[in-house]
Amino acid sequence: MLEKAQRLKNSSEFKTVYNLKRSVANSLLILYVGKKKDNSLIKPRVGFVVAKKIHKRATKRNRVKRLIRESYRNFLRSHPSKDITWQRLIFLARSPMLDAKYEDVLHAVEDCLRKVEKFSNYE
Repeated sequence: MLEKAQRLKNSSEFKTVYNLKRSVANSLLILYVGKKKDNSLIKPRVGFVVAKKIHKRATKRNRVKRLIRESYRNFLRSHPSKDITWQRLIFLARSPMLDAKYEDVLHAVEDCLRKVEKFSNYE
């Protein structure tokens, strides 16, 4: 589980990130990013979203959220020197995520984070 300080909680925080309209995607995930960090000591705040459109059962949606959350934590653990340059991140699951294995989700998270870092170089 991520620390409370590292999670997005309020709908207003989610809306702020969505309204910036900065995103990268692959076949399993869409990653929305907020503004850049001013200080490298600040840890990014992260939200995980699985819409009811993906599956009507909460147990299936929660499983997908757990897979994404654990993949993100594993990415942070395996790349301790990697600094994420954004203050806010939202991972939004796509429907193929229901059938995905953990390794696929891990690669999708890494791919999105790699793309967003390239994206940040152009701003």
